[in-house]
Amino acid sequence: MAAQQGAPRPSGRQPDGQHFLRSSRLAIELVEQAGISARDLVVEIGAGSGRLTRPLADRAGHLIAVERHPVWAGRLRSSFPDDGHVVIVQANALHVALPRSPYRVFGNLPFGSGSRILARFLDDVGSPLQRLDALLQYEMARKRTQVHPNTLVSLRLLPWWEFQLVRHVPRTAFEPLPSVDAGMLSVTRRSPHLLPMSARPRYVRLIAKGFSASSKPLRLTLRSSMSPRNWARFVRERGIAADVVPTELDVFDWVALFERMMGPIDRR
Repeated sequence: MAAQQGAPRPSGRQPDGQHFLRSSRLAIELVEQAGISARDLVVEIGAGSGRLTRPLADRAGHLIAVERHPVWAGRLRSSFPDDGHVVIVQANALHVALPRSPYRVFGNLPFGSGSRILARFLDDVGSPLQRLDALLQYEMARKRTQVHPNTLVSLRLLPWWEFQLVRHVPRTAFEPLPSVDAGMLSVTRRSPHLLPMSARPRYVRLIAKGFSASSKPLRLTLRSSMSPRNWARFVRERGIAADVVPTELDVFDWVALFERMMGPIDRR
């Protein structure tokens, strides 16, 4: 986000790869496209000087704007009186206390910590988080949304979340100028989930084992857990090659494999 009119512009490289939107019009567009309404409790990550905070405050029912750096947090408090509708919190997004009621996340994530921030919000699949919309490095956003080949990072989350690359934002839209473009990533809850939340630890262990030798046929990696006959039946039913490697299975294949190995899953 860029500085609001009348506020000093940020100068030099920001900590953690933080870059600020230059355009108020673009900030308004991004918030509008996310469909935020007066029904929503929104946690903004990386509020900075308030370029996204203003349109979020105009549309959300309640906004918690999180900013790590004391100078920016102080300026935000001056711009947004503490009336209960907008609350400014000086904290690290990786450690800030999160709402216990349903909420959304919106933010311009620091490029240096985008992956860790996503993990903080998405790894707890049983949290009240309903949706996350975030600007982050374009290549990271693209990898999270690609259908093939799949990555271990995405497969760990895909039974519970759906990822969409909403738009490309050129690096010239930011200051200071980053070295790469950004992408707007939208993450929403699957309804229904492909697996119950209680199954996540076992599912994550399965795909971690499968990816432990990602270039080898999956049947070799899993041979201690799955008989050749059972594997042959599985690939025939799924219409995939017998020597398929882990990246070639999509989330639906992995869920089917998990259910074949673990038995019927109670989806309640």
